[in-house]
Amino acid sequence: MDNLEIKATIFIPVYNGEKDHLEETLTAIFQQKTDFKYDVLIIDSGSRDRSVAIIQNFCEKYDNIIFQQIENSEYSHGGTRQKAAEMADGEFMVYLSQDAIPANEDWLVNLLSPFDKSPQIAAVLGRQMPRKYCFPLQKKDINAVFAAQGVSGATTIYASTSSDLGRACFYSDVCSAARRSILVNDIPYRNISYAEDQAFGKDIIQSGYLKAYSSESIVIHSNDIKLNEYKGRILDEMLGLEKTGVVLAKPSKKELIKAVTIQSWQDSSHALKDSEYSKFQKIYYAISAPLFRLARWQGMHLAFKHEDKHSLESVKKNS
Repeated sequence: MDNLEIKATIFIPVYNGEKDHLEETLTAIFQQKTDFKYDVLIIDSGSRDRSVAIIQNFCEKYDNIIFQQIENSEYSHGGTRQKAAEMADGEFMVYLSQDAIPANEDWLVNLLSPFDKSPQIAAVLGRQMPRKYCFPLQKKDINAVFAAQGVSGATTIYASTSSDLGRACFYSDVCSAARRSILVNDIPYRNISYAEDQAFGKDIIQSGYLKAYSSESIVIHSNDIKLNEYKGRILDEMLGLEKTGVVLAKPSKKELIKAVTIQSWQDSSHALKDSEYSKFQKIYYAISAPLFRLARWQGMHLAFKHEDKHSLESVKKNS
């Protein structure tokens, strides 16, 4: 394999990853079984914890890591990912977040294999499975989104002619791969603060390329969001979607009432039946379900009013 060209460059942007699964993610990356060469490009944007020390430990063990550090003010979700593509040597760019842990040793092979089906496939979306302990509303959302992308054990391909364009355009660089030639020559990541992946997915489909969903390329991922942070997370997501062309609707009081009654009751019921939760977690999530639904509605309301001072992204960037 020494004389083979690099097939994939795995890019991970890092910021304060010590307690955000960074070491687990890197460990899983270097346990991948492939018959091709890959390297790992990491850009740290001013971490204040032990992230740099963790990365340097891996650099001492492996010779296929490229590590750079930038100021936090230089980082942007879209711009930094595009910079990584322009720096990389791999035929394919694999995008992974610091808290997305490959579920098995075949994750990378399964993520890249759909590209063999057609040269028109510009990008591949991997599957996300929520962490066992994430709150019911988030767990339900993640499972529903990826179940809708395609059936288990198969590759699903989307085009501009797909019946559901919203599903066709859905994309996440928590776990995805793209042809680097397309990124640097045709469709770059937009230099936007949030939802850069959704914008990229939309640009792919609108340009006539195909997107594939690989249900067998799995990462364990869900944001470790606390109740007091959830409102800000929803605000960021909605404002990001607006930048991709989505028109935000004002959430109604009727929707709020439904959220904190019927929907939160369903969340509580799921929490009590979920065998992955401890007894304490079941009780906590059952009781707090209406508060998570309220926080979600509030985030959507703040996004409609463009009150970005509550942005979780801004809080974390300045912390």
